[in-house]
Amino acid sequence: MAAAHKLEKAKEAGELISYDLFEKDESLGGKIKTKRENGFLIELGPDSYLARKESMTTLAKQVGIDDILFNNTGQSYVLKGNSLLPIPGGAIMGVPTELQPFITTRLLSPIGKLRAAADFVYPRFTSKDEDISLGHFFRRRLGNEVVDRMIEPLLSGIYAGNLDKLSLKATFPEFQKIERRYGSLIRGIKSSRPKKKTNQTVDGQTRGMFATFRGGLGSLVEAIEEQLDPNAIHKNSKLISIDKEKSTFQLHFSDGEVRGYDSVIVTTPPNVTSQLLHTYPYFDYLQEMESTTVATVAMALKKENIIERHEGTGFVVPKNSNYTITACTWTHKKWEHSTPSGYALLRAYVGRAGDSAIVSRSDEEIVSAVMHDLKQLMSIKGKPEFFYIQRWQKSMPQYNVGHTYRLAKIKEDIARNLPGLYLAGAGYGGIGLPDCIDQGEKAVEQIVNS
Repeated sequence: MAAAHKLEKAKEAGELISYDLFEKDESLGGKIKTKRENGFLIELGPDSYLARKESMTTLAKQVGIDDILFNNTGQSYVLKGNSLLPIPGGAIMGVPTELQPFITTRLLSPIGKLRAAADFVYPRFTSKDEDISLGHFFRRRLGNEVVDRMIEPLLSGIYAGNLDKLSLKATFPEFQKIERRYGSLIRGIKSSRPKKKTNQTVDGQTRGMFATFRGGLGSLVEAIEEQLDPNAIHKNSKLISIDKEKSTFQLHFSDGEVRGYDSVIVTTPPNVTSQLLHTYPYFDYLQEMESTTVATVAMALKKENIIERHEGTGFVVPKNSNYTITACTWTHKKWEHSTPSGYALLRAYVGRAGDSAIVSRSDEEIVSAVMHDLKQLMSIKGKPEFFYIQRWQKSMPQYNVGHTYRLAKIKEDIARNLPGLYLAGAGYGGIGLPDCIDQGEKAVEQIVNS
């Protein structure tokens, strides 16, 4: 949609461009799915975006959305045993940077804390062009306890992946750069943090890192669609293959129609992209890429039926726990606009790399499992007033070790053999919404420049 919007603006500016946008489903927006019901605003896919990545805010303003909201800040927790313990203050992606909170936290044993402190004297061990797993990197620098009890549950919330397989270079290359510059990861992160708080709102309250819109993320999809040429939008159009004949890309659809284009931007998931381009040998890696199956479980409850002993916005669950859920957001606290007065809105997550069987169970079984877990941690009476479950089959692409190199090879093969073809989306250069926008817009810039 970001690519289509940029093409539309290029056309309005006088570029001799015509375009078509094809969508397999009956609505646009991909994983953005916003439900509005009885005063509730429920996100079934992503619920926000990282505000410091400004491309999404920019796009929203271009299509007329000005009511941008930031999350309420509050304590986040990690499950340990059957207790929710605060993430130590100053921890960045689970890496400790402040002494007092780190010393007093009950998340780690004294031995675990001493092992993490060895980061100050442990020598650099990665080279500039080396790619290793996040797990290997953090375990070498900080020890197993910090990784398993703090870093893994936090990063799994982003990638739903196996930390011991995810690529350092593809996910958090800045940590590798910090190690090379400072030697110590803790010292480097602490030194590179801004000295002054820059995230203050006008009223002096601390502003959260994440942003959304008053009408939900779905309002951006609707606003973009309104600005596109309606004749260029083709929903319920299932593409089955793409091939190139001379200088023209032929798109074959399930109803037998064939259309020709000079350039094509493919934004489907990696495994689908490899199927569409199966006649070419360059895309085997996309078929091999692992993708994790997950589900979001949104539940509305009357506030009188829930007693929360923790002041905060949510918690994450380490993979070695006995819980089914991987995380839970107290959405009514994180995003006050989402929930009418007198109600609570909880959003739980199930499914992780190597353990997604729960996702294929019935709605009732999933809700029962989630409620069982939550009742271990808070007082909940009765059943939810209503719930929504959204299953995402093979939806979280895994940037495993070697991802950047294999992706670079694919781009070389495309430039040499299939010029005019562009890949964009969560499987390639970043999984966040702004990352996807950046990729779509960059593809359009390359097309216009050519």
